[in-house]
Amino acid sequence: MTAIAPALSVLDLVPVRTGQTSSEAIAASLSLAEIADRLGYRRFWFAEHHNMPAVASTTPPVLIAAAAGRTTQIRLGSGGVMLPNHAPLIVAEQFAALEAIAPGRIDLGLGRAPGSDPVITQLLRGSGTTSDVEQFPRHVQDIAAFLAGDGATLRFTSGGEYIVHATPAATSSPEIWLLGSSDYSAQLAASHGLPYVFANHFSGQGLELALDLYRTGYQPSEEHPEPRTFLTVNVVAAPTIAEAEARALPQLRMMARLRLNKPLTALETVEEALAATPDAATDQAVQAGRSRWFVGTGESVAAETREFAAKYGVDEVMISPVAGAYEAEAKDAASGRARTLELIAAAL
Repeated sequence: MTAIAPALSVLDLVPVRTGQTSSEAIAASLSLAEIADRLGYRRFWFAEHHNMPAVASTTPPVLIAAAAGRTTQIRLGSGGVMLPNHAPLIVAEQFAALEAIAPGRIDLGLGRAPGSDPVITQLLRGSGTTSDVEQFPRHVQDIAAFLAGDGATLRFTSGGEYIVHATPAATSSPEIWLLGSSDYSAQLAASHGLPYVFANHFSGQGLELALDLYRTGYQPSEEHPEPRTFLTVNVVAAPTIAEAEARALPQLRMMARLRLNKPLTALETVEEALAATPDAATDQAVQAGRSRWFVGTGESVAAETREFAAKYGVDEVMISPVAGAYEAEAKDAASGRARTLELIAAAL
């Protein structure tokens, strides 16, 4: 019996390859959002990472606003905003504005990790207004309250009250999701009655335990009476298996450098990755990463996606299309990533 096809969504890190400018990389990702919208994907989320030569998704709210102007039906969101880097009220105000720009289409995914190294973390917190990791649960609650129609009520020791709204006259609010790759976020989402996303594309370790903790510990909320979750996965689809494997190699090698604590560079082109000098440690890390990815033709990747969704009991899978680019391909377009979305959608 064939597994039921899940809904598909997209996670984008706005990759930057050799010789590509930030402007070209963002143009390519915005064109990808348009394609996902046209193909009927459910969501398109931008990640938050800082000071990485191969990643231009530093500011999800800005990218979401740009994508909102070029799409009509797909939900847009953050995968996610790394809350320790930002004051909760600023996050609430940004996403309230986004909800006003694209009503009913905005998701606010919140993460607890800083999204960069200690130096960048310190720079992001230089104003003294950003939140600490230990305060993450309270700040999640603060954001939800700021976004609510009646706002958040601050009470002073003197007995006075002060009402705070993220925007003056909201008619709707973004949907809040908690993101994580550990037990902590799963349990926090369950206790708050919030939807939860396991970052399987980054770390597949502990997936089953996290989902079990979330589902068994779930406390129903007014907005979400039932637990709701989906999973992320790295994918590459191409007309042939050989092309798919070649297009997967640049991102696999970048992830290997990250895990081996080697200097990071712009994402290699396919030609650069194929011509790289063999290195045992890198090759081992590449193979370990490849074992968790879905790489192949549209039909084979669609089949793996269906099986993946059925195995973990989810009706939605968020794919991170990580197909690399050949040197001759246009720098302001995402040819391999666009083809991945097209082939999987057609086969699913």
